[in-house]
Amino acid sequence: MDRGALHKIAKDLVAPGKGILAADESTGTIKKRLSSIGVESNPEINRVYRQLLFTTSDIEKFISGVIMFDETIRQKTDDGGAFPEILSKKGIIPGIKVDKGAKELAGFPGEKITEGLDGLRGRLSEYSELGAKFTKWRAVIAMGEGIPTNTCISSNAEGLARFAALTQEAGMVPIVEPEVLMTGEHSINKAREVNMKVLKEVFIALSRHNIDIKGMLLKPSWVHPGFDSGEKPKSEEVSKATLSVFREVLPDELPGVVFLSGGDSPEDATSHLNKLNEEDVVAWQLSFSFGRALQEPVLKTWEGKEENIPQAQKAFYERARLNSLARSGEYEEEMEKD
Repeated sequence: MDRGALHKIAKDLVAPGKGILAADESTGTIKKRLSSIGVESNPEINRVYRQLLFTTSDIEKFISGVIMFDETIRQKTDDGGAFPEILSKKGIIPGIKVDKGAKELAGFPGEKITEGLDGLRGRLSEYSELGAKFTKWRAVIAMGEGIPTNTCISSNAEGLARFAALTQEAGMVPIVEPEVLMTGEHSINKAREVNMKVLKEVFIALSRHNIDIKGMLLKPSWVHPGFDSGEKPKSEEVSKATLSVFREVLPDELPGVVFLSGGDSPEDATSHLNKLNEEDVVAWQLSFSFGRALQEPVLKTWEGKEENIPQAQKAFYERARLNSLARSGEYEEEMEKD
């Protein structure tokens, strides 16, 4: 493991003004995304859509890295260029989702455990040969009556730490994603309490597995009330609650945080990120690793039609540009101009 190389990749992924495109939708998820615009998913249409994103002109101004799915990292553009190679030539770092999805946690109704550790060392070696420089593993923590349990939190924290250790052993940067779901009726105070507990457990597990914190990134949720709670928080409230957790839990040597949007609209996700970056200086870069929040306008513009690709690419460029502005707290100023 070349620690210096890991540290550089981690820093480059959270470079000022840039963030990560999460294009790592599983077979089931990309099917849902495409069906929302009346398009049937298959390997070829998936390839065409990802090509649209990856070949957008000048997108490297705002996108530092792309997380791909197993199918995607093996695909090529129309002219035969492998996706990881095309991205690298643009100065965008190729990454790969390596978990096998969240499954029912036996004995704990309503809770999940992420699978995929079996055979991971071999898969990491292959992904590295295909050009991946970083990886991602998602754990899912739900809130509800009596959950999350300590067993669910500790089991997922252990899985995240083992994944991170294997990734760094393979010479790649792990993105550790303990997603506390925003679905449910919980208050923002309950969300703060659970996020605090989850992140503390995750960093204890990472320490136990000797993870080089300077060579990893964290992909958390916002501290946000449940969508069914009746609360509609302002971005300022989300920002303050989120940073209060981070200041108590996150080590200063962590290079950065790349937020997931978690079901918020593209506009709300960008607003939350903007407000976080308006706050007092913190030790970590506060960036994004958005999937739907970057892609929703692109899909609606594209509609699966070749003639719409130029306009869809413009929509992607614009959404990425706005999130770049949010990295420096300038998004709301831009909106006021409009």
